[in-house]
Amino acid sequence: MNTEVYRLVDSHAHLDEIEDIERAILDAKQVGIVALIAVGQDYESNLKVLELSEKYESFVYPALGLHPWSLGNMDAAQIALNLRHVEDNIERVVAIGEVGLDYHKRVRAVADKERQREAFKAMLDLARRYDKPVSVHSRYSWKDSFDLVKESAVEKAVFHWYTGFSSVLREIITEGYFISATPAGEYHDEHRRAIKETPLESLLLETDSPVSYGRETRYESRPSDIIRSLKAVAQIKGLEESIVAQRTTSNAIRLFGLTA
Repeated sequence: MNTEVYRLVDSHAHLDEIEDIERAILDAKQVGIVALIAVGQDYESNLKVLELSEKYESFVYPALGLHPWSLGNMDAAQIALNLRHVEDNIERVVAIGEVGLDYHKRVRAVADKERQREAFKAMLDLARRYDKPVSVHSRYSWKDSFDLVKESAVEKAVFHWYTGFSSVLREIITEGYFISATPAGEYHDEHRRAIKETPLESLLLETDSPVSYGRETRYESRPSDIIRSLKAVAQIKGLEESIVAQRTTSNAIRLFGLTA
């Protein structure tokens, strides 16, 4: 039985939504995680992310965002407040995220495409001006999300949990952007295809915890489930886990400018 522990980075986790954070951090370290990118999605979660990055300094790295799911609960003044808060703390963050577009009908019912696009463009402008990478949510909006990132002249981006068209994926890779692999790589056909088609040098690992995964048996994920992401990528690509671990960790350190 292989019990080797590899140095890993969870490039996208909603740490502020996890109940027992102390336990989650301990478990993460035990499986080899050396850095975790904690993403925010609105003013309150961004505050919590900053607090957690201070408490777990040099392990939890903050990314501040404005998630399309959050826009339905915000008026123009609240969106402006969120943007100001992100800019006021821009020197503390390693990325802008989670930001992006979501064209699922339930999301568009509370935040139409134009509202989402305007908020996303504002966050991309911050990323460009301060040279920060962007963690992009692009559900059912793959082409529009990519086009906005490219048009913004943002140089560094990761399209997290990518399940979209191969044609857009090729554009993402050509532009020098990344995608990230989640535990859904164990079973989700579109995500598995994206992982297979993405060169290792363009790939990161993540958990998006505490999201639930699985088909027959569902489970609420934690950062320690990065091991599932690692094993899924290794299996899909027919590579040794050590090779996947080394390259994806190197990619994450370079993209986010980590000291891990």
